[in-house]
Amino acid sequence: MRLKLKSDDALSQPPTGGWLALPMAIPKRRDGERGFICTLWEVLIAMVIVVLVFAAIINGYITSGSMAQWTGYSLAAQQAGIQCLEQTRSAVWDPAMKNNEITNLNLLNSSYSASNQNYTYTGYTTNILAVPYKGTNYVIVTNFITIQMFYANNDSSVKVQLQCVRVDTVWPFKNWGNFSSTSLYTNSMASYMAPDNRDPSTF
Repeated sequence: MRLKLKSDDALSQPPTGGWLALPMAIPKRRDGERGFICTLWEVLIAMVIVVLVFAAIINGYITSGSMAQWTGYSLAAQQAGIQCLEQTRSAVWDPAMKNNEITNLNLLNSSYSASNQNYTYTGYTTNILAVPYKGTNYVIVTNFITIQMFYANNDSSVKVQLQCVRVDTVWPFKNWGNFSSTSLYTNSMASYMAPDNRDPSTF
């Protein structure tokens, strides 16, 4: 049996005669072929999540970089203080020869005070922090030095003398996300010194 499809004009009229007119079947679209449609709220929430993730990653990199820079500054300041401490310890202090070179250190604004046969020598020095820099982009550190003589048994008649050398290294840091303000940090170190005895007559 053959079917004959008529034109649109013919389909608009009722069929006559022996011919049968059938409408064309439209195939159904399967569910898998449908596209994904997002609403505005879903898009906004996805964008907010992406922004928060990238902000957390960038903030983590900035914080880790600041901590690495702070650690480098702290180690360089510690080295600057140790240099002053070793310079003091290398000076000659021989009471038998009446030689005390510790008080000959080249300190700025130095002062000397003596009380009860003890003395305190204070002053400070400045130096450039040993970190990479270019041009005038360097960091100045200040070493406050305090040298104090005392008797180990609190009795000057026994003459058991010691000297305490303390170095306080103050250095600035302004890279915690606020470049307009500067924070000062201090590395402190101390050491005791015993006198030498280089008098040949006492050997």
